[in-house]
Amino acid sequence: IMGNVSVITMFTLSGFNGTANLRLTVLALTLLCYFVIWLVNVTIIMTIIINRNLHEPMYILLCNLCINGLYGTSGFYPKFIGDLLSGSYVISYAGCLLQGFVLHSSACADFSFLVLMAYDRYVAICRPLIYHALMTTQRVCIFVFFGWFVPFYMLFMGTITTVNPRLCGSHIPKIYCVNLLISNLACSASIAKTIIPAFNYTFYFCHFLFVIWSYVCLIKMCLRSEESRSKFMQTCLPHLVSLIVVVACLLFDLLYMRFGSKQLSQNVQNFMAIVFVLIPPIVNPLMYGFKLRQIRIRIQKCICSKKSDF
Repeated sequence: IMGNVSVITMFTLSGFNGTANLRLTVLALTLLCYFVIWLVNVTIIMTIIINRNLHEPMYILLCNLCINGLYGTSGFYPKFIGDLLSGSYVISYAGCLLQGFVLHSSACADFSFLVLMAYDRYVAICRPLIYHALMTTQRVCIFVFFGWFVPFYMLFMGTITTVNPRLCGSHIPKIYCVNLLISNLACSASIAKTIIPAFNYTFYFCHFLFVIWSYVCLIKMCLRSEESRSKFMQTCLPHLVSLIVVVACLLFDLLYMRFGSKQLSQNVQNFMAIVFVLIPPIVNPLMYGFKLRQIRIRIQKCICSKKSDF
């Protein structure tokens, strides 16, 4: 004991309180969703890796977007499934920080790769003559590196500021850990706790403004050219849908966590909490798999060749 404050090493995930009667049903649905997430994302990843014709900037970025989908969901589903199986809804302090880091960094990396894909489409449609000069293999590798490094670094700094030996509570009112809820348990506020998240929000809001600018330019170009309009419908439409889904799910979770009503049932609150780790990891690969012609053709060829083997 330090003064009147306990040294807390374990947290209770109190969001599970309303799931006891539905545990088997939730477990079955969770296993199904996690299987679908792995199936659709691995299909896109392997299709892009195996086919050399798809080793182009847009598909390389898409491949990383799908890898990030698997990375982010690995921070939630295995622990969630383990909790449902064991009936023990606790997590260590270190495990809570790690889970928060994985989920936060995955959300930021999702947005980073979608922004890079917006830039790629902007150059391809609005600056087609210099596309190959700008989107070289070396530059794409640099983009991919920073697409991973920047979210990891920013969220690592955010997680470090969350660490506080003096906590005045051990209950996380969710079914998984996030940095904001850990910070709220601190007995004393810190300037870093406010400044770093504010910087992160501002940084990614600037990303959002860049995407809006790029799509304004894309739409203007599409109004002038039939060819540009065709490219937009083929490659930009799935990207736009994915971007809207990611932003909507992320804002939905953030706004509810800060301003949500406590009067909603626990099951509704839990569903709202998992929207981000449920919808984008499934919608993103499905949108690109169905809409992008080159990926769709190669998946169909692979399925047909497997059938012919039988």
